[in-house]
Amino acid sequence: VQLQASGGGLVQAGGSLRLSCVASGRILGINDMGWYRQAPGNQRELVAIVSSGGIIRYADSVLGRFTISRDKAKKTVYLQMNSLKPEDTAVYFCAVDLTRAVLTAIRRADQYDYWGQGTLVTVSS
Repeated sequence: VQLQASGGGLVQAGGSLRLSCVASGRILGINDMGWYRQAPGNQRELVAIVSSGGIIRYADSVLGRFTISRDKAKKTVYLQMNSLKPEDTAVYFCAVDLTRAVLTAIRRADQYDYWGQGTLVTVSS
């Protein structure tokens, strides 16, 4: 299984970007699909998760600005990021869980089966 993330780039504060992550390989079903980010010197942190049933969880820092969605047929998860701030600058990683029955509300970053390579988002002030 491979995850290919794209859509990162340089944007001014207040701007928007849309990230995509496509899963490929031998996949029977995907449970949660998530986006995480890691800024230099910081730990990886949750951005948003969407379950197979449409349950969504956001970090407080992005609530109201970011929207996560998924296309089951395309095995793709999206992250629409609006009103970007310099503090959103980070490498954004997508992750999928195929096998673990973990509630979306309490899933931790170490409870995914596969991670993408990351896409850099830089927000200038």
